[in-house]
Amino acid sequence: MSMIWSGLHTVVANAIALGMVIFLHELGHYLACRKLGVRVERFAFGFGTELLGFTGREGTRFSICAIPFGGFVKPAGEDPVEGGAAPKADEYFGQPWNRRLVIVYAGPAMNYVLAFCLYTGLIWGRGLPEASKQAVIGNMVIGFPADKAGIQIGDRVLSFGGRSLTGWEDLASSIHRSAGKEIVLAVERDAKTFDVKVTPRKDEAGEKGVIGIMPKADYRPVGPFGAMYEAARLCWLQSKQTVTTIAGKIWKRERPDLAGPVGIFQMVSRAARSGWEDFIFLIGFISVAVGFFNLLPLPMLDGGHGAFYFWEGLRGRRLSPAAQEKANTVGLAMLLSLLVFATYNDFLRIRSERAAKSAKPAAAQK
Repeated sequence: MSMIWSGLHTVVANAIALGMVIFLHELGHYLACRKLGVRVERFAFGFGTELLGFTGREGTRFSICAIPFGGFVKPAGEDPVEGGAAPKADEYFGQPWNRRLVIVYAGPAMNYVLAFCLYTGLIWGRGLPEASKQAVIGNMVIGFPADKAGIQIGDRVLSFGGRSLTGWEDLASSIHRSAGKEIVLAVERDAKTFDVKVTPRKDEAGEKGVIGIMPKADYRPVGPFGAMYEAARLCWLQSKQTVTTIAGKIWKRERPDLAGPVGIFQMVSRAARSGWEDFIFLIGFISVAVGFFNLLPLPMLDGGHGAFYFWEGLRGRRLSPAAQEKANTVGLAMLLSLLVFATYNDFLRIRSERAAKSAKPAAAQK
């Protein structure tokens, strides 16, 4: 029974998190179409067979479909036929290139708006996190050395290599100096103490050792405007970190630590079990990731369509539907390859986690 409940909890948590992110993304496209006078034929939440639906006064078919992990908006005239009749004024390609640009970028923009609102509410209601003076684990990065070694959120690190710690800063600086070296941490969990062996890996800059842990936070009150500033800053820093991480991996020819569908399901499930605050924060995090990813100038993505329209604005003429179709075929192949690679990464991570857990049961029970 507990397994059934756990599975149901996972499905519901992911449906809420991913459904909210994707629904708001598509809502951005829909609202932009309505604002600019473009007729929308269908607004669907999910994919597959329609379960519920109705047709609005404007002729739009609103649908809830069987598979709740996705959605789409279909503007009228979105797929013009080369050499066919000229598009009408209320159709997608009846709009000038700059208006179509607004429509495609409205989806990612809505993702950032969602993240901003969620972050603002969290920071205003909970306060701004500050590192606790004690060396207590507040959060972890899946797949990093600490996670693989079996360290858990809530663990208190008492000593580093047999030396007592004065606090979090002492622990962090000691780890930073130990990249590539096996270290022994004395960890306290549930009033029991045991040793954990872990080897810090180098950070993205290749300068410091990291094991993927973050301190348990204390919180200081923040007013509404301060919360809005910190929320905007967090969205910016997350986007910036994504760029620097990917660029660093490409420059060093390293395999990116991408999370695929399985990895995202894991993260959402763990956040939901950790509490509503972590769950809401992760929804914001995923929303920024989805918004940023869709801004990339790759065919099939919003950013790819935007690149076509920028080209149209510069050259004064639109790319032919045939040329766009070829580009979209290449883009689809790239995205499918990325999906396969990310899913492969997920299974490697799961196998590594299981191997680490099976190797440490004796230590964890001391």
